[in-house]
Amino acid sequence: MRPLRSLLFVPAHREGWADKAVRAGTDAVILDLEDSVPPTLKAQARDVAAATIDSLRESAPGVTVLVRPNALDTEHFGRDLAAVVRPGLDGLLLPKVYGARDVLDFAALIDHFEIEAGLTRGTTEVVPTLETAKSLVNCEEIAAAHPRVASLMVAAARDADVSREVGFEWTPEGLETLHYRSKAVLACRAAGLAHPVVGLWQEIGDLEGLRQFAEGNRRLGFSGQVLIHPSHIETVNDVYAPDPKVVDRFRRMIDAFEKAQENGQAAALFEGEHVDIAHVKTARGVVALAESISNS
Repeated sequence: MRPLRSLLFVPAHREGWADKAVRAGTDAVILDLEDSVPPTLKAQARDVAAATIDSLRESAPGVTVLVRPNALDTEHFGRDLAAVVRPGLDGLLLPKVYGARDVLDFAALIDHFEIEAGLTRGTTEVVPTLETAKSLVNCEEIAAAHPRVASLMVAAARDADVSREVGFEWTPEGLETLHYRSKAVLACRAAGLAHPVVGLWQEIGDLEGLRQFAEGNRRLGFSGQVLIHPSHIETVNDVYAPDPKVVDRFRRMIDAFEKAQENGQAAALFEGEHVDIAHVKTARGVVALAESISNS
């Protein structure tokens, strides 16, 4: 999965809302078939989601399209996958995951529906959501459960499933979730998943709080954030994009190191700092991220 700074939830039954999300600048749209869709509108939501995937495939090919289906313990998940596993779908945000078994069950189902849709098997990635106590304990095995796993989404929302499951009292500073957010980043990295994402900030009008929350998560190692309101996109995109001054400095560092290599040296003195290949690998990663954002 490419780096995603902003991933905006859109209720799947709301026609036209995904287009508004794209115009607002989100990197990814999450068409939600789960919590934001009333039970009586699930069938309608599937139809609208399928049509939206087809439409975005043509109108916004640079935007990642994800769907959150209903959980495996509901009557809806099979119909959800039958409707949305199709050309134009990039992946599924998996809800209510408890362990690797849930990921494997979803992966087997996706195999079936990819074959039915004429897709190459393995096309559809999955992003398990860590929103249960068991999933937080089992995050390492979830991250490594199947080749389809592209990232983990770590829930840290106020008064949501995860706070009820774990029993913590939410604060804007987030110390109560720091341990498991850090653990999830490590689980991703250990499994070779480079772009963990976190969610979400529920205080719609508090953009300064949003910025602080995003900056703290970026420093922990997250590369993007799940959102519930389009007004948050600009702030989150800014926070998770590399600072242009940092990118410029890293470009100079790379140039200095490469010149040192040409002279047979394995390290360079760059602006008073000793740098070697380890530093340059970091610099190249940041520069590549900045270039991928500018080209998207």
